Amino acid sequence: MRPRVEATHGPLTTRTLDLTVAGHRVATPCAVIGEGADALLLPALSSISAREEMRPLARELSATYRCLVPDWPGFGAHPRARLPLNPANLHAFLDALLAAAPGPYALGVAAGHAAPYLVAAARRHPGAFARLVLVAPTWRGPLPTAMGPERAAWFGRIRRAVEMPLLGEALYRINISPPIIGRMMRAHVYAEPAHVTPAVIAAKHRITRQSRGRFGTAAFVTGGLDPATSREEFLASFGDGLPPVRVLRPEKAPRRSGAEMDALIGTGRVSALTVPGALSAHEEFSRDVAAAIRAP
Repeated sequence: MRPRVEATHGPLTTRTLDLTVAGHRVATPCAVIGEGADALLLPALSSISAREEMRPLARELSATYRCLVPDWPGFGAHPRARLPLNPANLHAFLDALLAAAPGPYALGVAAGHAAPYLVAAARRHPGAFARLVLVAPTWRGPLPTAMGPERAAWFGRIRRAVEMPLLGEALYRINISPPIIGRMMRAHVYAEPAHVTPAVIAAKHRITRQSRGRFGTAAFVTGGLDPATSREEFLASFGDGLPPVRVLRPEKAPRRSGAEMDALIGTGRVSALTVPGALSAHEEFSRDVAAAIRAP
């Protein structure tokens, strides 16, 4: 059984921000949940990324925070914007979002690959966030993590193949079928296989079927959205000039991703708490994650 979710305090509404990023119009739907001090919650970047994954955590926080939960450009359960997907444009997206909805935010939360983007935004916008919470922070995409930098030449070729009009769509469909999504979620997204129900898989599959969905997946999986090129560069983004940062380290994070989280915690530049779950702890164990966010 999934953990029980508390009732939402205040209405759940949808707001669309009409942003301009690198000369492109990016209509950005956002969930708005809760009452109280403003909080920005950023979903992870992945093949199944959508603002809906942050909804359980936003509900848990809704008695204290008014949570704004946007979709990233190129991701989400809606037709995707025609924006070139690269780290510079994702940084620019957060700049545009903070211009349109400046807060200030009592809390910024980011999961997975969104974490270093939130940290960089907090550094560029002093005073925008009172504190940051990073849930299972990552900086390196799946293929670079699994295959190592020595095979980097292949990553661009794979991305270009998936982005091709006919071959790319066929490759994408094969690799985001419901059985593969279920296998991926049981392997490293959720910690408890019993939580990967047919309904959960169907909901994630609907996200992948959106128009232009293959472009975000190709960019993320091949490392095209990696905001750093090395662990040293990733760690150097923390430290002076940031609000307090807390890392929530899931107990069952994959070995290689967990090692990067442990390296960050080991710098002493962040505080840290352990939470149950794997890479999507914020969705699977939202109550525990909310408690860790609220902990002194």
